[in-house]
Amino acid sequence: MGLLGKLAVLAVRGGAARRWLGRPCAGSRPLARAASSSPALGQYGEVFRSSVAEPEKVWGAAAELIQWSRPWARVLERRGPGSDSWFVGGELNICYNAVDRHVENGRGDHIAIIYDSPVTNTKEKITYKELLEQPRLIVTASFGVEPKRKVEYISLLEGALAMVQNKPEKVLIYRRPNLGHVPLTPGRDLDWEEELAKAQCYKCVSVPSDHPLYILYTSGTTGLPKGVIRPTGGYAVMLNWTMSAVYGLKPGEVWWAASDLGWVVGHSYICYGPLLHGNPTVLYEGKPVGTPDAGAYFRVLAEHEVAAFFTSPTAIRAIRQQDPEAALGKQYSLKRFRTLFVAGEHCDVDTLEWSKKVFKVPVLDHWWQTESGSPITASCVGLGNSTTPPPGQAGKPVPGYNVMILDENKEPVKTKTLGNVVVKLPLPPGAFSGLWENQEAFHKLYFQKFPGYYDTMDAGYMDEDGYLYVLSRADDVINIAGHRISAGAIEECVLLHHAVADCAVVGQEDALKGHVPFALCVLRDDIKTEEKKILEDIVEQVRNNIGPVAAFQKGVFVKQLPKTRSGKIPRSALSALVSGKPYKITPTIEDASVFKHIEEVLKKK
Repeated sequence: MGLLGKLAVLAVRGGAARRWLGRPCAGSRPLARAASSSPALGQYGEVFRSSVAEPEKVWGAAAELIQWSRPWARVLERRGPGSDSWFVGGELNICYNAVDRHVENGRGDHIAIIYDSPVTNTKEKITYKELLEQPRLIVTASFGVEPKRKVEYISLLEGALAMVQNKPEKVLIYRRPNLGHVPLTPGRDLDWEEELAKAQCYKCVSVPSDHPLYILYTSGTTGLPKGVIRPTGGYAVMLNWTMSAVYGLKPGEVWWAASDLGWVVGHSYICYGPLLHGNPTVLYEGKPVGTPDAGAYFRVLAEHEVAAFFTSPTAIRAIRQQDPEAALGKQYSLKRFRTLFVAGEHCDVDTLEWSKKVFKVPVLDHWWQTESGSPITASCVGLGNSTTPPPGQAGKPVPGYNVMILDENKEPVKTKTLGNVVVKLPLPPGAFSGLWENQEAFHKLYFQKFPGYYDTMDAGYMDEDGYLYVLSRADDVINIAGHRISAGAIEECVLLHHAVADCAVVGQEDALKGHVPFALCVLRDDIKTEEKKILEDIVEQVRNNIGPVAAFQKGVFVKQLPKTRSGKIPRSALSALVSGKPYKITPTIEDASVFKHIEEVLKKK
C-alpha cells in the first residue's frame, strides 16, 4: 500500500459522504468557463490597483482558469462585513479540478504527488491517473510515525469517539504494515485493503461556490482553538492563481511545502494548490533534522528537482543549530531550485541571511493566516516583485488584500509607525467565511473593533515602498512603563547573537514598570561560552539596537521552546508561566512537556 493509505482525513459532511467508499471518476465535462493555460499575469502594481478598484474584474478572470459545472451569476455579492460571497450561483467540484481534469486533458501520466518518507524508508511517485483510480477518503490509520516512535491513532480515536454524541456508523482503518497488529471493532470498523478491492466508480458531485470545503482549527489569542470554515469556489480560484502569481511556478515544475498535511499550509499548498495548478507536490514524512540528519532538506530538494520550496524559519533554525556551516548540504546539487519561501512566524534577519548563504537562492518571507488560507503579503514573483526586498519585511499586499495600519482610534498611522494591521473589506476569494458553530464570535473577533476592515490581530508597520513588517500579534506588544515595545523586535535583536539558535520574548509582570521583557533562549549545539556572559552580551545588544526604553535584563536558557505545529510561540501561556501564574496549554501545542522543562529551569534560576 502506498501514499494514500498513509493520509488521515478527520471528517466529511454533506450528501456525497454517503458514497465515501467510491472512486470519484471523470463524469461529463463541466461547462466552459475554463482555460487550459494561464494568460499573462501583468505587473504587480497594475494588478493590485485593479484588485482594489475592480475586484470583480481581477477575480472573474482568475476564475476562468477553474472549471465550473454551472457558471456563476455574479462574481461578488456584498452582504456586509465578513458575509460577502464570491462566484454566486456557480457550482464546481474541487476534486475534479485538482485531479480529473488533468487526466481528461492528457496529463494523466504526469506526476501529481512525490511521497518521500525517510521515517519508513519509502519513496513513491503517483500520477494523476493513479490518484484518480484510488479512493480519496481515509478516516484514520493504525499508527503515525515519528523519527523515534510510533503514534497510536486508535486509542486517540476511541477517546475522541467517547467525547461526541453523534458517532459515525463506520470507521475506515488503514493498518500500516510492520508496526503492529490492530484489531477491528466488529460492526464498526472497515479494513482499508478489503474496501479498496470492493470500491465502485462514482462521478464527481458539484457543490455551490460557497459550500464549506473543510473546517480547520487554528490556535487563537482568545482561548480555545477556532474552527475556520473554508468556502470551496473562492479557495480553488485563489490557490490556483497564487501558484503562478505569488510563487512564480509553471505547471509541471516541482513544488514542496514542508508542513503538516493537517494544517493550513498542508491543506493549501501540499494538497489543493499544486494539484489545482498542475505542479508535482512533494509530500515529505520527515523532519528538518534527525531523519537522518541536518542534510535532509537538501537531499529532497536535489533528488526531486524542486523549483520552489516553502518552510518555516523554525525549521531553518533547527538545521543551523545542528549544522552551522550547512556542511551536510554541500554534497547536493540544487540546479533546479530557484526560490525559498518562509512563513508561519516572523523570520529574523540573521536566519534570513544564513538561508540565502547556504541555499544560494532568494529567500522571501511572506505572511498569512489560517483565516486567509493564502498569503496576505508576499513578494509576488509571478507579478515581477523584487526577489531582493529589504530585510525584515514580509512582502507587499497580495492583490485583493488592501492592507492598512491603523491606531487604536481607527486612524491611519504614519509610515514606519507601529499599529494594528487590518485589511479593508471585501476580503478576496478564498478567505474564511465563518467560524464553525460560532458566527457571533466570527463577527465580534474580526470585524467589530475596526468597522469596514478585517482585524488580523497582528501588529506591524509599512515602509515608504509599501512593504509590511509584521512584528507580533497585537497582544504580544509589551507595555513597559507606558512604552509599547514589540516582542518580535526584541527577539530579532536576541537572535543576532551568534550563540542563540531560537528565542521567545514575552512580558513578565513587574511591580514598577507593569511588564518587562523576559527572554527564553535556545543555544546552538556547539556553544561553550558561559550562559551568564551570553546573557550580558544579549542585554547590551538589545540596549544598543532598541534602546534603554526596552528595559531588557532578564532571560534563561532552555533546551527547547514550546510551539504549535504550525510554528507559532504560545506567548500568552509563556508570559503567565514566567510571571508565576497559572497557564493553559492549548491542544495545538506540539510537545506540551516543554512547559515542564521551562518550569524546572525557572525554579533553578
